[in-house]
Amino acid sequence: MAVTGRESLSRYAQLSIAAALATMALKTAAYWLTGSIGLLSDAAESLVNLAGAIVAAVMLTVAARPPDEGHAYGHSKAEYFSSVFEGILILGAAVGIAVAAVERLFHPHPLEQLGFGILVSALATLVNLGAAVVILRAGKKNRSISLQANAHHLLADVWTSVGVIAGIGAVALTGWHVIDPIVALAVAVNIVFTGYRIVTESVSGLMDSALPDEERRVLQETLAGFADSGATFHAVRTRQAGPRRFISMHVLVPGDWTVHVGHRLLERIEGEIRQKIENVTVFTHLESLDDPASWEDESLDRPAR
Repeated sequence: MAVTGRESLSRYAQLSIAAALATMALKTAAYWLTGSIGLLSDAAESLVNLAGAIVAAVMLTVAARPPDEGHAYGHSKAEYFSSVFEGILILGAAVGIAVAAVERLFHPHPLEQLGFGILVSALATLVNLGAAVVILRAGKKNRSISLQANAHHLLADVWTSVGVIAGIGAVALTGWHVIDPIVALAVAVNIVFTGYRIVTESVSGLMDSALPDEERRVLQETLAGFADSGATFHAVRTRQAGPRRFISMHVLVPGDWTVHVGHRLLERIEGEIRQKIENVTVFTHLESLDDPASWEDESLDRPAR
């Protein structure tokens, strides 16, 4: 792991909370200055950012708890609840923005003080961009789906703000006030795609999905390195829960091996896997190549999944 203790990741969620508060205040001020529905939609998304960041902070604290009697595999999946919640909030914000934009589309409203509004919104965008870059790096480094979801949400907010600013600029140049609600509708569509992606990725994690292709390839290559040891493998299974990885397998060895010899081989296999795949727990089951019962579950085998 890149950090000692998952609890240290909560500071990045706190950074997201601070960024959401700052940008929400700036974008609301920009809306009051201009009357732009696009800026109002942008401010609404910052409110969603705030709610998501608060939930992420809580869930990261839960995920940091060590395994206990009731949760022998730890609490890492708490992060998925955070990212699902944030995705749902994003979708809800998109609906609210779309409703407001459609109303303004049929009842255009002149915009005011566009220069100040654009300046304030640009400042808020820079705050979001800085926070998103920092949080995304931390999320990838520590394999935190909660932080990555939050960072992608902030980045979506950045692109949303860029679009809104461009829309206001177009209104200032052309005088066509209808551009403002059209941009707001485009913002809502963009937010829908962001929310959908976050929800689907999080649900996939809750469904005990296999390790990523690259890690499964590393596992297969590691096991292939033991081809000359006299052992073979089947019932190889992988799953992930937040940053944690779990691998289980049956290791079949010659029947005349002693338990001691077989156990030493298992230790070598597990040690090498742990060296090549971070934060992994490996479960191995020793079986005899000469016992027909060892092959009864072969039909259930899947290659490193």
